[in-house]
Amino acid sequence: MPHRLGRHAFALSLVFLALAPAGAQSPLWLPRVFADHMVVQRDAPVPVWGRDKPGAQVTVTLGKVGANAVADKRGTWRATLPATPAGGPFDLTVKGSDTRVFHDVLVGEVWLCSGQSNMEMGVGLVRRAKEEIAAANHPRIRLCSIPRTVAGEPESDVPASWRVCSPQTLGKDGWGGFSAAGYFFGRELLQKLDVPIGLIDSTWGGTRIEPWTPPQGFAKVESLRKVGEEVARKHHGYKTGLPARLLAVEGWIEATRKALADGSNLPPAPTLPRHPTRDARAPTGLFNGMIHPLAPFAIRGAIWYQGEANVGDGMAYRDKMQALIGGWREVWGQGDFPFYFVQIAPFTYGRQKPDRLPQLWEAQTAAMAIPNTGMVVTTDIADLKDIHPKDKQTVGKRLALWALARTYGLKDVVCCGPIYKSMKVEGNKIRITFDHIGGGLAIRGRTPRDRVLEWFDIAGKDRKFEKAYAELQNDTIVVWSDVVPEPLAVRYAWHMTAEPRLMNKEGLPASPFRTDTW
Repeated sequence: MPHRLGRHAFALSLVFLALAPAGAQSPLWLPRVFADHMVVQRDAPVPVWGRDKPGAQVTVTLGKVGANAVADKRGTWRATLPATPAGGPFDLTVKGSDTRVFHDVLVGEVWLCSGQSNMEMGVGLVRRAKEEIAAANHPRIRLCSIPRTVAGEPESDVPASWRVCSPQTLGKDGWGGFSAAGYFFGRELLQKLDVPIGLIDSTWGGTRIEPWTPPQGFAKVESLRKVGEEVARKHHGYKTGLPARLLAVEGWIEATRKALADGSNLPPAPTLPRHPTRDARAPTGLFNGMIHPLAPFAIRGAIWYQGEANVGDGMAYRDKMQALIGGWREVWGQGDFPFYFVQIAPFTYGRQKPDRLPQLWEAQTAAMAIPNTGMVVTTDIADLKDIHPKDKQTVGKRLALWALARTYGLKDVVCCGPIYKSMKVEGNKIRITFDHIGGGLAIRGRTPRDRVLEWFDIAGKDRKFEKAYAELQNDTIVVWSDVVPEPLAVRYAWHMTAEPRLMNKEGLPASPFRTDTW
């Protein structure tokens, strides 16, 4: 009957589950984000959670600190270790109905790295990949890779694993190894903070922002509430249809028992429905499978690199960022933890209109108004023929600048490039001022006489934009055109292939912008 077993593998698996003896496994269970070699967050309460027999007394110890919990009537428990300074290695011991011991645990800084392919892109695919991997002997950096997983409902576990960063481990798993942007971010933190660093890589290339967003996030944003309501409607419809399906399965199990006993042909297995949000394209599908199982594992914050799949959303993407960030923060219950993100790079998006990408840039810039966020600009490190620029070293370092300045409070660290602040019409010219100029405005690749900037356009009341002259004057930019005598608006780098040169003296590029709302 080998061919029958192949055809009925799913059916037989249900039978074996139904017949599996009780108590075959220990009742003490923890999610797999707890493992040997992990890093737990320093100077913050550290939740440890799992399941055990109802009423079981659970004790958790890490080094010299500990915490207790009691499993509730459903068997779930949660203990919270007190804040601990950086250090280790320690054993994390959990004693309940059984004992679990996790070895080589460090206490340091933990960051979640998420997004689509530019965050997923591994160190093995970046510039100087061989040299970077050969030099990756950093035993105090620990890497946790989350496999691609979709789910219709929030999962409690995912096959996570931690490993010590080394030339042998950095290139393992994922797309070319561990997230390059995440690794270079963590390496910079290690060098500047001199504490253990834990990085969790939860990424999936080609995905939109909506699948990463929890229902709580959609509910927080008025323009997206219908998305959350649709998710709830699909979930309700799925559960409503399950009783009839279960009756069919129960009947099939009984018929299969008889067939196995008398040697007759096995009956065809019933088809079970697939949850409609168990899809990498469906809202909440990736959050359920790849983010929810990690919460409330204590983290310092998150870094995010995504948006290519949402080009065309325009300012709606700003609301989606608010839903994502607010939703994650609510699920974690750690307050408004830092959330730093990357503005996607210039790229030739086929037949799309040249301003569709700048409209997304505009939305990403607007998302900086969300509390405790920051954005990295990448217009100077793009590859117009490759949507995956290979300079992830600069991306990681610029993300780290935000963390070092805003999260860790290091002085004299400039973390942001120039952001448009205001404009003023002065005769036939417009003067532009900026926030975040650092030590002053500058021009990348400037020669001694080079004061004129490219990628500026100007328009009057006819709303027709013309190429403009733009000159650096005392940390402002003056813009004009001989064919626009009465200017009203300016646009900068408002094209998907723009690689402009305006920056601050610290080398951080200015974000594209427009002064109009036309």
